[in-house]
Amino acid sequence: MPANAALPAPARAGASVACAPDRRFGVCGHRYVPPLLRLPCRPSAIRAVGARSWPPVSDGGRRLGLAARKLAFVVRAADSTQPASAGKAIIPDDEFSLAKVSFGVIGLGVGVSLLSYGFGAYFNILPGSEWSALMLTYGFPLAIIGMALKYAELKPVPCLTYTDAQMLRENCATPILKQVRSDVIRYRYGDEQHLDEALKRIFQYGQGGGIPRRSAPVLKMIREEVTEEGKYCLVLVFEAKALQLSDFEQRQAKFASFFGPGISAEVAKGEQDLYEVRLISNATLDASS
Repeated sequence: MPANAALPAPARAGASVACAPDRRFGVCGHRYVPPLLRLPCRPSAIRAVGARSWPPVSDGGRRLGLAARKLAFVVRAADSTQPASAGKAIIPDDEFSLAKVSFGVIGLGVGVSLLSYGFGAYFNILPGSEWSALMLTYGFPLAIIGMALKYAELKPVPCLTYTDAQMLRENCATPILKQVRSDVIRYRYGDEQHLDEALKRIFQYGQGGGIPRRSAPVLKMIREEVTEEGKYCLVLVFEAKALQLSDFEQRQAKFASFFGPGISAEVAKGEQDLYEVRLISNATLDASS
Protein backbone atom coordinates (compact mmCIF):
# COMPACT_ATOMS: atom_id res chain seq x y z
CA MET A 1 0.00 0.00 0.00
CA PRO A 2 1.40 3.47 -0.81
CA ALA A 3 2.49 5.56 2.15
CA ASN A 4 0.14 8.38 1.29
CA ALA A 5 -2.94 6.15 0.96
CA ALA A 6 -5.94 7.33 3.01
CA LEU A 7 -7.38 5.25 5.80
CA PRO A 8 -10.98 3.97 5.33
CA ALA A 9 -13.59 6.33 6.75
CA PRO A 10 -15.40 5.23 9.91
CA ALA A 11 -18.83 3.69 9.67
CA ARG A 12 -21.77 6.01 9.16
CA ALA A 13 -24.27 6.58 11.98
CA GLY A 14 -26.77 3.73 12.36
CA ALA A 15 -24.91 1.42 9.98
CA SER A 16 -23.33 -1.93 10.71
CA VAL A 17 -19.58 -2.18 11.00
CA ALA A 18 -18.34 -3.50 7.64
CA CYS A 19 -15.02 -3.83 5.90
CA ALA A 20 -13.74 -2.71 2.53
CA PRO A 21 -13.58 -5.26 -0.31
CA ASP A 22 -10.47 -7.37 -0.34
CA ARG A 23 -9.59 -10.13 -2.76
CA ARG A 24 -7.92 -12.10 0.03
CA PHE A 25 -11.26 -12.89 1.71
CA GLY A 26 -13.48 -14.91 -0.60
CA VAL A 27 -15.45 -14.04 -3.72
CA CYS A 28 -17.36 -11.09 -2.31
CA GLY A 29 -14.35 -9.73 -0.41
CA HIS A 30 -16.15 -9.18 2.94
CA ARG A 31 -14.56 -9.93 6.28
CA TYR A 32 -16.59 -11.79 8.90
CA VAL A 33 -18.02 -9.39 11.48
CA PRO A 34 -19.12 -10.89 14.83
CA PRO A 35 -22.80 -10.32 15.71
CA LEU A 36 -21.82 -8.31 18.80
CA LEU A 37 -20.23 -5.64 16.60
CA ARG A 38 -23.35 -5.34 14.43
CA LEU A 39 -25.51 -3.85 17.20
CA PRO A 40 -26.98 -0.50 16.11
CA CYS A 41 -25.53 2.49 17.95
CA ARG A 42 -26.55 6.07 18.47
CA PRO A 43 -24.69 8.68 16.41
CA SER A 44 -23.15 10.16 19.55
CA ALA A 45 -21.65 6.78 20.42
CA ILE A 46 -19.59 6.56 17.21
CA ARG A 47 -15.91 7.09 17.88
CA ALA A 48 -13.07 7.64 15.50
CA VAL A 49 -10.35 5.07 15.04
CA GLY A 50 -7.98 7.00 17.26
CA ALA A 51 -10.57 7.67 20.04
CA ARG A 52 -10.25 6.42 23.60
CA SER A 53 -12.82 3.57 23.39
CA TRP A 54 -13.39 1.53 20.27
CA PRO A 55 -15.63 -0.22 19.20
CA PRO A 56 -18.52 2.07 20.17
CA VAL A 57 -20.57 1.14 23.23
CA SER A 58 -24.29 0.64 22.57
CA ASP A 59 -27.23 1.42 24.88
CA GLY A 60 -27.47 -2.25 25.77
CA GLY A 61 -23.87 -2.24 26.97
CA ARG A 62 -24.46 0.86 29.10
CA ARG A 63 -27.55 -0.69 30.71
CA LEU A 64 -25.62 -3.91 31.39
CA GLY A 65 -22.86 -1.95 33.11
CA LEU A 66 -25.35 -0.01 35.25
CA ALA A 67 -27.12 -3.25 36.24
CA ALA A 68 -23.82 -4.85 37.25
CA ARG A 69 -22.92 -1.84 39.43
CA LYS A 70 -26.36 -1.89 41.07
CA LEU A 71 -26.05 -5.63 41.76
CA ALA A 72 -22.64 -5.16 43.38
CA PHE A 73 -24.07 -2.38 45.56
CA VAL A 74 -26.98 -4.55 46.70
CA VAL A 75 -24.63 -7.44 47.58
CA ARG A 76 -22.41 -5.13 49.64
CA ALA A 77 -25.45 -3.67 51.40
CA ALA A 78 -26.78 -7.15 52.25
CA ASP A 79 -23.42 -8.16 53.67
CA SER A 80 -23.31 -5.06 55.87
CA THR A 81 -26.72 -5.82 57.41
CA GLN A 82 -25.95 -9.31 58.71
CA PRO A 83 -27.03 -9.93 62.34
CA ALA A 84 -24.45 -9.77 65.09
CA SER A 85 -24.85 -13.49 65.86
CA ALA A 86 -23.89 -14.42 62.29
CA GLY A 87 -20.19 -14.19 63.12
CA LYS A 88 -20.38 -16.43 66.20
CA ALA A 89 -19.38 -20.07 66.05
CA ILE A 90 -22.13 -22.68 66.29
CA ILE A 91 -21.74 -25.85 68.33
CA PRO A 92 -22.77 -28.87 66.21
CA ASP A 93 -25.39 -31.04 67.87
CA ASP A 94 -23.64 -34.35 67.15
CA GLU A 95 -23.27 -35.65 70.71
CA PHE A 96 -24.59 -39.19 70.99
CA SER A 97 -27.08 -39.95 73.73
CA LEU A 98 -29.67 -42.63 74.29
CA ALA A 99 -32.40 -39.98 74.35
CA LYS A 100 -31.78 -39.26 70.65
CA VAL A 101 -32.42 -42.88 69.67
CA SER A 102 -35.89 -43.91 68.52
CA PHE A 103 -37.01 -46.96 70.51
CA GLY A 104 -39.81 -47.45 68.02
CA VAL A 105 -37.35 -48.01 65.20
CA ILE A 106 -35.25 -50.37 67.34
CA GLY A 107 -38.22 -52.44 68.53
CA LEU A 108 -39.78 -52.63 65.08
CA GLY A 109 -36.49 -53.60 63.43
CA VAL A 110 -35.64 -56.32 65.96
CA GLY A 111 -39.18 -57.71 66.00
CA VAL A 112 -39.52 -57.89 62.21
CA SER A 113 -36.08 -59.48 61.92
CA LEU A 114 -36.94 -62.19 64.46
CA LEU A 115 -40.28 -62.86 62.78
CA SER A 116 -38.73 -63.09 59.33
CA TYR A 117 -35.97 -65.45 60.40
CA GLY A 118 -38.36 -67.46 62.57
CA PHE A 119 -40.73 -68.12 59.67
CA GLY A 120 -37.82 -68.95 57.38
CA ALA A 121 -36.41 -71.43 59.90
CA TYR A 122 -39.83 -72.94 60.59
CA PHE A 123 -40.31 -73.77 56.88
CA ASN A 124 -36.69 -75.01 56.61
CA ILE A 125 -35.74 -72.17 54.27
CA LEU A 126 -33.13 -70.94 56.75
CA PRO A 127 -31.06 -72.96 59.24
CA GLY A 128 -31.92 -73.11 62.94
CA SER A 129 -35.35 -74.73 62.90
CA GLU A 130 -35.00 -75.66 66.59
CA TRP A 131 -34.97 -71.92 67.46
CA SER A 132 -37.87 -70.92 65.21
CA ALA A 133 -40.52 -71.16 67.93
CA LEU A 134 -38.49 -68.98 70.30
CA MET A 135 -37.86 -66.35 67.63
CA LEU A 136 -41.55 -66.25 66.70
CA THR A 137 -42.55 -66.03 70.35
CA TYR A 138 -40.37 -62.98 71.05
CA GLY A 139 -40.47 -61.44 67.60
CA PHE A 140 -44.22 -60.90 67.48
CA PRO A 141 -44.58 -58.81 70.69
CA LEU A 142 -41.42 -56.85 69.91
CA ALA A 143 -42.81 -55.92 66.51
CA ILE A 144 -46.14 -54.86 68.07
CA ILE A 145 -44.40 -52.73 70.72
CA GLY A 146 -42.13 -51.16 68.11
CA MET A 147 -45.10 -50.21 65.92
CA ALA A 148 -46.90 -48.70 68.92
CA LEU A 149 -43.85 -46.65 69.94
CA LYS A 150 -43.28 -45.54 66.37
CA TYR A 151 -46.89 -44.39 66.10
CA ALA A 152 -46.78 -42.44 69.39
CA GLU A 153 -43.28 -40.98 69.11
CA LEU A 154 -42.58 -37.25 68.93
CA LYS A 155 -39.34 -36.39 67.16
CA PRO A 156 -36.85 -33.99 68.76
CA VAL A 157 -36.60 -30.42 67.55
CA PRO A 158 -33.35 -28.91 66.22
CA CYS A 159 -31.20 -27.04 68.71
CA LEU A 160 -28.92 -24.19 67.60
CA THR A 161 -26.27 -23.39 70.21
CA TYR A 162 -23.63 -20.66 70.05
CA THR A 163 -20.29 -21.11 71.77
CA ASP A 164 -20.72 -18.25 74.22
CA ALA A 165 -24.15 -19.56 75.23
CA GLN A 166 -22.76 -23.03 75.87
CA MET A 167 -20.19 -21.60 78.27
CA LEU A 168 -22.92 -19.76 80.20
CA ARG A 169 -25.44 -22.62 80.29
CA GLU A 170 -23.95 -24.52 83.21
CA ASN A 171 -23.63 -21.52 85.54
CA CYS A 172 -26.37 -19.11 84.38
CA ALA A 173 -29.23 -21.24 83.06
CA THR A 174 -31.93 -22.08 85.61
CA PRO A 175 -32.81 -25.75 86.27
CA ILE A 176 -36.13 -25.29 84.48
CA LEU A 177 -34.46 -23.95 81.34
CA LYS A 178 -32.04 -26.88 81.36
CA GLN A 179 -34.96 -29.28 81.75
CA VAL A 180 -36.86 -27.63 78.89
CA ARG A 181 -33.86 -27.94 76.62
CA SER A 182 -33.26 -31.61 77.44
CA ASP A 183 -36.96 -32.47 77.01
CA VAL A 184 -37.40 -31.03 73.53
CA ILE A 185 -34.18 -32.39 71.98
CA ARG A 186 -35.04 -36.04 72.68
CA TYR A 187 -37.72 -38.46 71.55
CA ARG A 188 -40.93 -38.35 73.53
CA TYR A 189 -43.83 -40.81 73.47
CA GLY A 190 -47.52 -40.17 74.03
CA ASP A 191 -47.39 -36.35 73.82
CA GLU A 192 -49.17 -34.52 71.04
CA GLN A 193 -46.40 -31.94 70.78
CA HIS A 194 -43.44 -30.56 72.68
CA LEU A 195 -44.24 -28.41 75.76
CA ASP A 196 -47.84 -29.52 75.45
CA GLU A 197 -48.66 -29.06 79.15
CA ALA A 198 -47.05 -25.62 79.28
CA LEU A 199 -48.83 -24.37 76.17
CA LYS A 200 -52.14 -25.74 77.46
CA ARG A 201 -51.89 -23.63 80.61
CA ILE A 202 -50.53 -20.52 78.94
CA PHE A 203 -52.96 -20.35 76.01
CA GLN A 204 -55.92 -21.94 77.90
CA TYR A 205 -57.26 -24.18 75.15
CA GLY A 206 -61.05 -24.00 74.87
CA GLN A 207 -61.48 -21.72 77.89
CA GLY A 208 -62.71 -18.16 78.18
CA GLY A 209 -60.11 -15.80 76.78
CA GLY A 210 -58.13 -18.72 75.40
CA ILE A 211 -57.62 -20.11 71.90
CA PRO A 212 -58.98 -23.22 70.19
CA ARG A 213 -56.90 -26.36 70.39
CA ARG A 214 -56.49 -26.48 66.62
CA SER A 215 -54.82 -23.04 66.69
CA ALA A 216 -52.14 -24.09 69.18
CA PRO A 217 -48.56 -23.06 68.31
CA VAL A 218 -46.09 -25.78 67.39
CA LEU A 219 -42.48 -25.73 68.57
CA LYS A 220 -40.16 -25.87 65.55
CA MET A 221 -36.71 -25.30 67.04
CA ILE A 222 -34.84 -23.83 69.99
CA ARG A 223 -31.81 -21.56 70.08
CA GLU A 224 -29.28 -20.82 72.80
CA GLU A 225 -27.69 -17.40 72.67
CA VAL A 226 -26.34 -14.59 74.83
CA THR A 227 -28.07 -11.21 75.10
CA GLU A 228 -26.34 -7.86 74.74
CA GLU A 229 -26.25 -7.65 78.55
CA GLY A 230 -24.33 -10.92 78.70
CA LYS A 231 -27.21 -13.08 79.97
CA TYR A 232 -28.09 -16.63 78.93
CA CYS A 233 -31.18 -16.82 76.71
CA LEU A 234 -33.18 -19.82 75.51
CA VAL A 235 -35.26 -18.93 72.44
CA LEU A 236 -38.38 -21.01 71.66
CA VAL A 237 -39.37 -20.70 67.99
CA PHE A 238 -43.07 -21.50 67.41
CA GLU A 239 -45.10 -21.80 64.24
CA ALA A 240 -48.63 -20.44 64.61
CA LYS A 241 -50.55 -19.77 61.42
CA ALA A 242 -53.81 -18.83 63.19
CA LEU A 243 -52.27 -16.50 65.81
CA GLN A 244 -50.95 -12.96 65.82
CA LEU A 245 -48.11 -11.27 67.66
CA SER A 246 -50.65 -9.73 70.05
CA ASP A 247 -51.71 -13.24 71.17
CA PHE A 248 -48.15 -13.88 72.35
CA GLU A 249 -47.71 -10.40 73.84
CA GLN A 250 -50.82 -10.83 75.99
CA ARG A 251 -49.29 -13.98 77.50
CA GLN A 252 -45.75 -12.72 77.92
CA ALA A 253 -46.12 -12.59 81.72
CA LYS A 254 -47.51 -16.13 81.74
CA PHE A 255 -44.45 -17.42 79.91
CA ALA A 256 -42.22 -15.79 82.51
CA SER A 257 -44.22 -17.15 85.47
CA PHE A 258 -44.56 -20.69 84.08
CA PHE A 259 -40.89 -21.13 83.19
CA GLY A 260 -39.71 -19.12 86.22
CA PRO A 261 -38.50 -18.25 88.69
CA GLY A 262 -35.39 -16.29 87.85
CA ILE A 263 -36.21 -15.49 84.22
CA SER A 264 -37.85 -12.79 82.13
CA ALA A 265 -39.72 -13.38 78.88
CA GLU A 266 -39.78 -11.45 75.63
CA VAL A 267 -41.75 -12.16 72.45
CA ALA A 268 -40.94 -11.18 68.88
CA LYS A 269 -42.21 -11.83 65.36
CA GLY A 270 -40.06 -13.99 63.12
CA GLU A 271 -40.31 -14.84 59.44
CA GLN A 272 -43.71 -15.69 57.96
CA ASP A 273 -45.74 -17.54 60.64
CA LEU A 274 -42.89 -17.95 63.14
CA TYR A 275 -42.86 -16.35 66.60
CA GLU A 276 -40.00 -16.28 69.09
CA VAL A 277 -40.34 -16.49 72.87
CA ARG A 278 -37.06 -15.52 74.53
CA LEU A 279 -36.58 -16.89 78.04
CA ILE A 280 -33.75 -14.80 79.56
CA SER A 281 -32.08 -15.91 82.77
CA ASN A 282 -31.61 -13.14 85.32
CA ALA A 283 -28.43 -14.74 86.67
CA THR A 284 -25.10 -13.37 85.55
CA LEU A 285 -21.73 -15.07 85.46
CA ASP A 286 -20.33 -12.98 88.33
CA ALA A 287 -23.31 -13.63 90.59
CA SER A 288 -23.41 -17.35 89.87
CA SER A 289 -19.67 -17.79 90.47
